[in-house]
Amino acid sequence: MKISLSIGLLFFGFSVAFGQNYEKIIFNSKIDDGYYLAVVPESKELSGVLVLLPGFGQKAESIFPETKIHNVAYLHGILTIAIAGGRKLYADDEVVSRLNAALEHVKEKYNVDRDKFFIGGFSAGGTISLRYAEYCFEKPAEAPIEPQGVFSVDSPVDLFNIWAYFQREIRKNYSEAGVGEANFVSEIMLREIGDPVNNKENYDRLTPFNADLKGVGNEKYLKNTNVRVYHDVDIVWQLQNRRRSLFDSNALAASEMINRLLLMGNDKAEFMPAKQPGYRSAGFRHPHSWSIVDEVELLQWVKGGLQD
Repeated sequence: MKISLSIGLLFFGFSVAFGQNYEKIIFNSKIDDGYYLAVVPESKELSGVLVLLPGFGQKAESIFPETKIHNVAYLHGILTIAIAGGRKLYADDEVVSRLNAALEHVKEKYNVDRDKFFIGGFSAGGTISLRYAEYCFEKPAEAPIEPQGVFSVDSPVDLFNIWAYFQREIRKNYSEAGVGEANFVSEIMLREIGDPVNNKENYDRLTPFNADLKGVGNEKYLKNTNVRVYHDVDIVWQLQNRRRSLFDSNALAASEMINRLLLMGNDKAEFMPAKQPGYRSAGFRHPHSWSIVDEVELLQWVKGGLQD
């Protein structure tokens, strides 16, 4: 359930179903990943825009083989935009600047109003999506969009919690993939934002949610917004394959975040348990997958939010 690195799992040049292709749009030629992919519906009048972010270090192209969200969006007249967050677990200044520039470009190119956007992502992409949506409401004068909803797919919503998990995974030393991921990402975090004990202010600023706070944290900016967190809570798989308990799952903090939003009066905040087991496009079982999202039901939710 924890974030999964993309090394060896990237996909390039895929066409989406029904014969439509994505279009690669460069919005900043001076930076890596300074482009987005657009799946443009045939309808001349767009119903809205759905922005998708892949996992940690993954290219935008990696999204399309793993889900049919863009296919369903196409049929409903919704523009899909895929954009990479880079080797980032959080929406820091670099990521926010990139998203701002890309979404300004989208608004101008496709003539879309700022309040016609939904945003969501897988793993680290979901973490970034949540904090970016919060940023849009925290600093509306600086943000290019006013998202009508945000969702995450098995994402770590609490940076304090994911740091602690990484340290447990390293000490446990059971899963080679898990230990390698924990070492790799925590080293980046140390270099960029430090550890949460000595650099708490950095974590406070960047985390979408802090379960240890007695008061209200950054989630307060989502109190009037459609919010969903998707999780495949298969504890048997985790115990057997990774030696991870529910204490190690992304679902634990995410469920608490949704609960606090509900307590704030946001009845549009939802925890979405997977209707089917998660599978990667290569055919192997993994709870940490795009496939845990029911694409048709997601787009019904998006359309409903755009019409509110």
